Amino acid sequence: MFLSLTSRIAAVGALVVIALLALVASLVDASRQSRESFRWVTHSAQVIEAMEETMAGLRDAESGQRGYVLTQNPGYAQSFDRRVADSLQSFSELVELTRDNPAQKARVQSFGSLLSERVELMRQPLELARQGRFDEAEAAIVGGRGLDSMGQVLLASQEFLGEERRLQMDRIEAAERRLEWGKRLALIGGPLIALFSLSVSVMVIRGIRRPVRVITRAMTSLGSGDLDQRITDRMGSREFNRLAQGYNQMADRLATASDDQRRSERELKQVHHELLSSSQVLRQRGEVIELLGGMAHRMQAARTEAELAQVIHAFVPRVLPGLPGVLYAYNNSRNLLVPISTWGDHEGDGDAFGPDQCWALRRGQSHFVSEPGTDIVCDHVGDKDHAYHCEPLLASGEVIGVLHLDGVLDVESGFRIKVLVENIASAMVNQQLQRDLKEQTIRDPLTGLFNRRYMEEALALEVARSARSGSPLCVVMCDVDHFKRFNDEFGHDAGDLVLQAVAAELGHRFRDGDIVCRYGGEEFTIIAPGTTPEALLQRIETVRQAIAGISLRHRNQALGSTSMSFGVASWRPGMDREGRAALQAADAALYRAKKEGRNRAVLHVEEAA
Repeated sequence: MFLSLTSRIAAVGALVVIALLALVASLVDASRQSRESFRWVTHSAQVIEAMEETMAGLRDAESGQRGYVLTQNPGYAQSFDRRVADSLQSFSELVELTRDNPAQKARVQSFGSLLSERVELMRQPLELARQGRFDEAEAAIVGGRGLDSMGQVLLASQEFLGEERRLQMDRIEAAERRLEWGKRLALIGGPLIALFSLSVSVMVIRGIRRPVRVITRAMTSLGSGDLDQRITDRMGSREFNRLAQGYNQMADRLATASDDQRRSERELKQVHHELLSSSQVLRQRGEVIELLGGMAHRMQAARTEAELAQVIHAFVPRVLPGLPGVLYAYNNSRNLLVPISTWGDHEGDGDAFGPDQCWALRRGQSHFVSEPGTDIVCDHVGDKDHAYHCEPLLASGEVIGVLHLDGVLDVESGFRIKVLVENIASAMVNQQLQRDLKEQTIRDPLTGLFNRRYMEEALALEVARSARSGSPLCVVMCDVDHFKRFNDEFGHDAGDLVLQAVAAELGHRFRDGDIVCRYGGEEFTIIAPGTTPEALLQRIETVRQAIAGISLRHRNQALGSTSMSFGVASWRPGMDREGRAALQAADAALYRAKKEGRNRAVLHVEEAA
């Protein structure tokens, strides 16, 4: 049955192949199960995120309700409606995500009832407040029923999150076990198959060595010119017997062998050319990856939208050569996609457009038209007969922007566009977060004016400009007269209301170039560059009269008249470059204004030496 060497090798090869296929199948199954486990881990993360967003929206809505009832500021009521809608939207997503888990679905349904009850309880005081019945609204809040309801909601959410996190940990452990099983299978199965193959190879080599030695001697003799040399021994296998017979005819086919050699050389050259082509492709991809890395570093370091646009304009044409285009950024306030960078010979004027005008944003994935009539054309595309490609920029499901390219991407550009879009979206999100964070660090949360830290930095900068240009620079220190009375008689909420009203007048009455800051407590500071003390006093008088005319009410009680005292000083060469001396002079003038009867502005006068 196994007289043929081929049959022997085939049998051994079949065994090796079967073992390898079994090993590969086991590894593939382990990989599939691990991937499925990680998919469920991701699903649990999405469920947890949806519940946390639901609770965050509910808490923010409660804050908006209390803020409106306590401050009567309509902005808090609008915040309540918006955050309730956000919370219900997140709850809807949570319902969809838990359809596959009956136990969690039941918990979500129970949680939904508590959520609806809590929202309704919060709406009742809000509606009373909207009708002007703020005392009743505040009484409803203080009643304690809302606290019990919120406690039930929190308890239900914590129970749900605890179960989901337990499920997530179980799935992570299952995935790790499957990965460990795959690892062991590879570490044990591979060496076993290799050992088996080595053993069989030794046996085959032994069966081949003797006939090979005989044939080698004959071939050596033939190479030495002995054309009468023949093989008469039996070779032990059908193949070597045929080989011996073929050798005896070899002398007559030397010319054919020469042709075969030349053909082999041509094939080797072709393989060599293919290897060079593959090497060229790999080198180009390496260069693109390096280019994308440099682009990503620069985008992350960009501090303004103009800088980001410069990076895009410089690098995208190098990453995607021959593909003009434009980058659009989403403007939340206008609900429009606004062009921020254009490169190449882009066709069209790059006007802003709404999110519903781009099919890539509608579908949440790439949208392209390679030839007219092959697919729907986006409304924002000017020339409907030209090929284009739109790639959405998304982050956490939110629209960041759109990358529009004129032309069609080839296969080689597929991996480039993916990394490019991820880098651009990440940089745009990072820039937006930096802007928001900077705004929070320089603003006073109660009044919305610049805080003391920003005032000190701005004063030092304005002093440097005044010293360099010789232009005048004035500093104003002011505070609310008898402010303690508002806190003592009407409570700190009334005091906050007074501060907000005064801050609004200060911010409205002074010039755009003036820097209005909250120094601390009821004290405010104004930095007025490019103006003389005399001119500034006229402006302050207008502000003082406007503040004296403010009439405020808190909880249906009139708070009485409001007034402010002002101290004005100017920075002069010879003072410190941080502006501390100017602030002290303005504070001294403010002290004089208080001493002279309040509700007035006093200019600091240098005492004679």
